Amino acid sequence: MPLYRDFSDDNATILVWKYDETEDLDIHKLLEPENAEKVKDYHPKKLLEVLMVRKLLKGLKPNSKILYKEREPFLSPKDAEISITHSFPFAAIAISKNKIGIDIEKFNPKILRVIDKFTYENERGFIPFDNEATFYTIIWSVKESMYKIHHSKYWSLKKNYEVKGFELKHLHDISCRVYDDQFSDEFKARVKFFDDYCFTIVEE
Repeated sequence: MPLYRDFSDDNATILVWKYDETEDLDIHKLLEPENAEKVKDYHPKKLLEVLMVRKLLKGLKPNSKILYKEREPFLSPKDAEISITHSFPFAAIAISKNKIGIDIEKFNPKILRVIDKFTYENERGFIPFDNEATFYTIIWSVKESMYKIHHSKYWSLKKNYEVKGFELKHLHDISCRVYDDQFSDEFKARVKFFDDYCFTIVEE
């Protein structure tokens, strides 16, 4: 299966695949029986995304399954950490020895309508007026990646997730954190661009 991008590092295998209509995505061969009920009402494109992730997994760990606990995916057998993301026509998987979160988002000016849902006004001072959609998409995506590491305890992207100021020429080490009144867990996010998409990686 041809890969679109490989962002693997010393700790994790991180692969992105772009849909190819000639690829065989047989639901009976790829989908875990445990997830049949979960996907039965999925839109055809969303189902393709699910199957693409499974095809990627088969190439990496052919004897493993992706199962879910409270909507959080995990590997069975649980011998590694996993994160998955998809936005048609792309799907991606990360398998790591440590907790990891990945996210893919398409750049879209419509994000400006919802910035109050995931940022405070005092977080926005570094964002240039002429490129707001790009910066807010990155912030949203980084927070989504952190959420995949900490989502069972913290649920508000606005209240519990922070992305520090950054510049587009320095997207390999964006400072970010998950926090509350008694706790702060610091991370560095990596951000990649391809086509009209933003891809973020946060690793413990």
